[in-house]
Amino acid sequence: MRVAVIGGGITGLSAAYYFRGAGLAVTLIEKAASPGGLLETTHRDGCVLERGPDSFLASKPWAVDLAKALGLGGELIPSNDAARRTFVVRGGRLIQLPDGLLMMIPTRPLSLAASPLLSWKAKARMGFEFFRRPKQRGGQDRSVEQFLLEHFDREILDYLAEPLLAGVYGGDPAMLSAASVLPRFIEFEEQYGSLTRGALAARRQASRSPLFLTLKNGLGSLISALENALRSSVNMRRGNVEAVLPSEAGFAVRVDGEALNFDRVIVACPAPSAAKILEGVGEVSRLLASIPYNSAMTIALGYRRAECPVAGFGFLVPKRERQSLLACTFVHNKFQHRAPGDIAVLRCFLGGDSLNLSDDEAAGAARRDLARLLHLEAQPLFTNIARHHDAMPQFTVGHAARIARIDALLENTPGLYLAGNAYRGIGIPDCVRSGKEAAERIISARTPESRGA
Repeated sequence: MRVAVIGGGITGLSAAYYFRGAGLAVTLIEKAASPGGLLETTHRDGCVLERGPDSFLASKPWAVDLAKALGLGGELIPSNDAARRTFVVRGGRLIQLPDGLLMMIPTRPLSLAASPLLSWKAKARMGFEFFRRPKQRGGQDRSVEQFLLEHFDREILDYLAEPLLAGVYGGDPAMLSAASVLPRFIEFEEQYGSLTRGALAARRQASRSPLFLTLKNGLGSLISALENALRSSVNMRRGNVEAVLPSEAGFAVRVDGEALNFDRVIVACPAPSAAKILEGVGEVSRLLASIPYNSAMTIALGYRRAECPVAGFGFLVPKRERQSLLACTFVHNKFQHRAPGDIAVLRCFLGGDSLNLSDDEAAGAARRDLARLLHLEAQPLFTNIARHHDAMPQFTVGHAARIARIDALLENTPGLYLAGNAYRGIGIPDCVRSGKEAAERIISARTPESRGA
């Protein structure tokens, strides 16, 4: 059986990896000069600089399982949670998030009561939310904004939820789907009525594992290990896929004008690209094209640590307070092995509008915000800028119904599978799981005759 995996990001590489030992002829097609997608690590002055994601949630097992299978288990390092403090900008000042928050939900009332981040009106509303009881709902999707305002004061939305979600999705709570973005909180609401009671119950059951994990030498190590593992078993082809068309023999995949035939196809590229190459599959293409994406930019700035005495993991900037920065991570504090003892690395996040700026303009905007918020006037030792066009899919209201419709339509095109961060989760573990599940579905669906092919 001939299988094409289209897209060489972490999803496509994971799919190809999980075909190992299945006896299938797998071709992975990637248009970029090197695979990896958003996962890219560079090094400068002894510092490990991530140009894409810097870590993944430890609570989701798929990335950990993959790293261990690739022999990287000894390279996994946790976040320095003993030093974990995150700040939010309010009134131009950095104010520490209260201890015990499960995202924006409090689990330590005394810490919340003592925090200057929220007004007493907002705190009182959170206190009353504890007594909320479950209600019968019709199952209609709500925006994150609508969902949270049913439970809390707008301050919670503006100074907790919006900046937290901006760092993950770069999106607008008024547009994002609560069911798709906050599924655990929907479960709390259904079971307890109160999100606070649900969060308290979850805290009692939680393990003491670290919040985030990464690899000692950067997440690019994961991509390199996958490349090495696939080199002998997968045909790695560079090329631009122009179309995927069902044919009598399976699928015709047109790559740079050349038609290649495959029995099964996994499309593991971003939804806009998938929509273009699947135009011959009709409504599936239209639905994929309707998934919106946001862009982002990261700027890593290196300083002499003596000139940059910052504590904690970093800070978030709510939209109400925003000038240029969405957030900033203090990389050298968040993880060990990220910088020598005399260097501090601040990783700044800017919104999609910043992509129109030149490198000098973007770096200047970031430094002005750092001067305003941290009083940091020192000249950086280095600057490393990464631009990510259409990198973050937006799970807008109705997203789950859209994905269910795509799944139903694909049943009429057997052998075609979608995988990636545009469907059921945007993190690295979600991508690994998506690729793995697509590969496993193809392996398990083989006919007895094809198992010898």
